[in-house]
Formats: sequence, structure tokens, C-alpha cells
Amino acid sequence: MNSTCIVLSLPSCQRGQSTVEFVVLALVLVPLLLAVPLIGKYMDLAQTAAVASRYAAFEGTVRHASASGGWKTDAELAMEVRRRFFSNSDAPVKTGDAAGDFNAHRNTLWFDHRGAPLLPRFVDNVGVKTERATIAQPFGAFYADTLDLPRDNLYTGRVMVAVADVAGFQPFDKLKLSIERSTTVLVDPWAARGPGMVEAKIKRDGASPLGPFPYKPLEILGGNPIVDLALTLFEYGAPPPDIGRVEPDRVPGDRLK
Repeated sequence: MNSTCIVLSLPSCQRGQSTVEFVVLALVLVPLLLAVPLIGKYMDLAQTAAVASRYAAFEGTVRHASASGGWKTDAELAMEVRRRFFSNSDAPVKTGDAAGDFNAHRNTLWFDHRGAPLLPRFVDNVGVKTERATIAQPFGAFYADTLDLPRDNLYTGRVMVAVADVAGFQPFDKLKLSIERSTTVLVDPWAARGPGMVEAKIKRDGASPLGPFPYKPLEILGGNPIVDLALTLFEYGAPPPDIGRVEPDRVPGDRLK
């Protein structure tokens, strides 16, 4: 009697099995479905940080030691980067425009599954740091000092992004994710604005392309027959040097053939 009862009630004992299986799979799949979009958002933040670092570095090509206005400060660059790269994608480019800590200024993608922003406060979550490296190559440093040229030409723009943790979602609730990207460029290649600037650099007091010797005494020696004869001995048949003449845009004849 008991055995028959067990056989007859076996189907009823299996009721709810699919529900249990669904619940067990959901415990695994739901966190996975939430994590995949979140990781994609982290990757998008990293890509944006890389692009922003290029902007910060290339700003040094127009605002450097030899340019009018000088270098931009880290605070100025940080304000521009927050608004133009980490704000909403259709943010207008305005001078002095800062990103506000409200949803209208936030990128609509950078929110977690609860609707909380991944960058709650732009000032705290996005920062910029710039670095200038000095030329250490001996000959380059020698002529830079002689001609009064800037030596801090290697310019690095670094962007740091601190991403907010996602509360109640392990392990992202204690991740403390920090993203950092940097770009280094040669911001001042010592290019002159014109022939006049080249001549002014060479003929300035105390400067000479031959080294840190006074230029004017060398210029006075020009036209002296004895000096001309002595200098032409280095290359027989060549005309005497025209000391004091500066032609920065002249191209040698053999380069024009």
C-alpha cells in the first residue's frame, strides 16, 4: 500500500523543479548580466581618459613657454576636460564652461544598474596633471641656452579618473577603481615664426651659433682681409665667409636639383 502510494505520487513530487532550477540559474546569470554592461562602461571611461590625455598634451603645442599666454594650468585643463570629454556628448565648447554635478551634464551611459552616476562629483572624480621634462642631451642643451630657447619641450598630459563603487554589488562595491592615461608630445620644436625671429635669436647680445661667445665682435671681424684669408685656408678656393649675414630661409643649391 505504501509502495503504490509512492509511485502514484511521484509526479506530484516533481512539481516546482523547473522553478527551483530557474532560481538557481538566476543567482548566477543575473549578476553576470549586470556585470557585463558595467565592465563595458569601465572600458568606455578608460577610452575617454586616453582621448582626454591627448587633448591635455596637445594643448601644450599652442600654449607653451614661447607662446603668448604661457602654459595652461592643471586647473584650467581639468575644467575643460571634465566638460568636453566627461560631460554629456553634446556639450558645447565654451571658454570657462564647467561641468555641473547634475544629470543634464552627465554622460547618460555612465550610470550603474541602480541609476547612480559612476562619476558623482566631477571635481573629485576627474583630474589632470601635466609634467614638463627638460632636455638632457648635451649639444641640444648647449645651443638652447646659447640661443635662449626653452628646454622644457617634452610635455606630458595625464588624466586620472576615480570611478565610484557600486553599492551592494560584489566585488564592485569595494573595487576603488582608478583609471589613468597619459600622452607625451614635443610641444616646442624650436620652429621660428619667420626669418626675422631667427636673425634676432642669432644676433642678440651674447649669442652666437658657434657657442656662447659675443656675436658682435665676430661680426666686426667680417671684411678684415687677414681674417678672410685665414678662414678661406680651411676650404681652398671658397669665397670668404660673410660674417653677420643671416639667411634662415636659404636652401642650398644642391638641394634644389
